[in-house]
Amino acid sequence: MDLLNTLVEKGLRRELPSREEALAVLTTSDDDLLEVVAAAGKVRRQWFGRRVKLNYLVNLKSGLCPEDCSYCSQRLGSEAGILKYTWLKPDEASKAAAAGVAGGAKRVCLVASGRGPTDRDVDRVSKTIGAIKEQNADVEVCACLGLLSDGQAERLKAAGADAYNHNLNTSESTYGDITTTHTYADRVETVRHAQGAGLSACSGLIAGMGESDADLVDVVFALRALDPDSVPVNFLIPVEGTPLAGEWNLTPQRALRILAMVRFVCPDVEVRLAGGREVHLRTMQPLALHLVNSIFLGDYLTTEGQEGKADLDMIADAGFEVEGAGTTTLPEHRGGGGCASACAPSDSAASVNASSAGAEAASDGAAASARTDLVTVRRRGAGTDLAPNA
Repeated sequence: MDLLNTLVEKGLRRELPSREEALAVLTTSDDDLLEVVAAAGKVRRQWFGRRVKLNYLVNLKSGLCPEDCSYCSQRLGSEAGILKYTWLKPDEASKAAAAGVAGGAKRVCLVASGRGPTDRDVDRVSKTIGAIKEQNADVEVCACLGLLSDGQAERLKAAGADAYNHNLNTSESTYGDITTTHTYADRVETVRHAQGAGLSACSGLIAGMGESDADLVDVVFALRALDPDSVPVNFLIPVEGTPLAGEWNLTPQRALRILAMVRFVCPDVEVRLAGGREVHLRTMQPLALHLVNSIFLGDYLTTEGQEGKADLDMIADAGFEVEGAGTTTLPEHRGGGGCASACAPSDSAASVNASSAGAEAASDGAAASARTDLVTVRRRGAGTDLAPNA
């Protein structure tokens, strides 16, 4: 297929594909799916070999968020029956993080619900980072605390944080349909705060919220322009009690096409398969390892994930290997995360004129494959007396 050959060549050169080429990946047929995966896999192996980085989430503060993000079970007015608790103490968070590290995680992601941290919250998280680093000096720590104010990213960096996560989630044009209590521009500004402080930026998206193909391409191209070091790709987990509980718009095949498109657009960054992989990819999860080079181990913030041992078995059985603590994740040319001139867009003036036909076609089959039985609220790990599943 000429399209795939072109995309592979561009990916190996770190050249941005055209928007039309990115859209075409999303509209390929299921008959061509393995060819798409194989092509994107060549790009993945060029920059990351067969390594898989493991990440582990620790939910420092769960629920009671004042923001109204429609996808989130911790949102204002959520009726989801999730765990709700205030800040974990540093030793509690460190103990939770240690479970993930013992399971093979190289990075621990410290997450707290809320619009953004107060200065007191930054102090709390700083102490937690110190406690984790004292126990596991080599572990990477990524903070995800919401919108940052001036100076807060610098304080987190000084405390030992390695990275900061703040996702764009969806396209700028549709962001107001998902969230009204803050803006897309607010999110972009926070990512830039993190980058300006010398933190490795982590920013990604959520697919499956009813967006069109054009929306998906828009947000991934925006991420390419923002140039984070890691791009987590989440697939909506439709939790009962949230406004998007009825959105089942994904098939395993469409999820794989989305991951392939992200890899072609962001060839040399850490593409992380994040929330929702068990729900939407199901038995096709191993194929996704040919597209991504990073996954979360164990449970997510408010929902349960696959057992950690099952993740490790999946990686080994698929012929991949867990990335060790002594291995640098990103290719050498990325250095501190900046993209060289070779990454300059080749068609920055191009526009997206495609329809959402691909998304609509996928939705036709997605309703029949809805697996509400796979959405389980987390009742173990951080904030409970039960052991995690790392």
